[in-house]
Amino acid sequence: MSKEIVLTGITTTGTPHLGNYVGAIRPAIAASKNENVWPFYFLADYHALIKCQEPERIKQSTLEIAATWLALGLDTENAVFYRQSDVPEITELTWIISCVTAKGLMNRAHAYKAAVAENIEKGEKDPDKGITMGLFCYPVLMAADILLFKAKKIPVGRDQIQHIEMARDIAARFNHIYGEHFVLPEAVVQEETAVLLGLDGRKMSKSYNNTIPIFAPEKRLRKLIMKIKTNSLAPGEPKDPQTCTLFGIFQAFASPEEVETLRKRYQEGIAWGEMKQFLFEYLNTHFQEARQRYEDLIQHPKEIEHKLKQGASKAREVAAPFMREIREAVGIAPLG
Repeated sequence: MSKEIVLTGITTTGTPHLGNYVGAIRPAIAASKNENVWPFYFLADYHALIKCQEPERIKQSTLEIAATWLALGLDTENAVFYRQSDVPEITELTWIISCVTAKGLMNRAHAYKAAVAENIEKGEKDPDKGITMGLFCYPVLMAADILLFKAKKIPVGRDQIQHIEMARDIAARFNHIYGEHFVLPEAVVQEETAVLLGLDGRKMSKSYNNTIPIFAPEKRLRKLIMKIKTNSLAPGEPKDPQTCTLFGIFQAFASPEEVETLRKRYQEGIAWGEMKQFLFEYLNTHFQEARQRYEDLIQHPKEIEHKLKQGASKAREVAAPFMREIREAVGIAPLG
């Protein structure tokens, strides 16, 4: 039985937080241990350049993200874990498929349309002011990431569905011109994936600066949890767990039995200070061993580099022969 190929990219612009863990990292690590799946997980450092022009931030984020995935138990024997920039076939394929991609298709990309709309709203004379070709062509690079490895299932959030549809359109156009070479990918939206709220009650996101890093040191973890917004209900007053950020975070990590026990404590009127201390202790214990592994890896970046190079080598074993096929298809081939 051939394994199902699943592919996920992680943009290297921030520090992994609890929302990332629950929404993407935890299910991806579980998939890395599934013998029926062949997962490709990559650090999307070329994508990072679109929105971040701070070299040190991208470098630090690459280190932190790679260390996080490895510390949390990613199975690199089964999964292919690599850095996008270590696989030159990706950028080569980006150019080749750019040559069959309609500009009109790119005009419809959500991120580009949003940037144009913002310029118009500001009264700019040029609706394209400040918009780079990186932002405009982002969906083509994403299509190359996917099509190069013939990935069928792409786990994404709802905001990324359009990009998968664009990758399908680009692949179908190429196949129509040059013959059947690309697999048409499908978006897999995890409806049941928990969405964690952050410090201010909005969705936990680095855009809102309201995140709790997965491996925040103990003192910082406690400080951040103590900052989480709650209502003004006093100790002893019953509280609604369904509208509580603290309860939502706990629920994403705890067993059903633990959740029910805590739900009763909410009915009994648990004090917010007590709940915050309880959540801090629970998370601190939950990530203790992994945090130690993470800190060890951060101190030994050469180990991480070695793992990424191994992953890139495995990725290129797939990418290089397929690119020879694609070059041949478009007429870029040896003459004799």
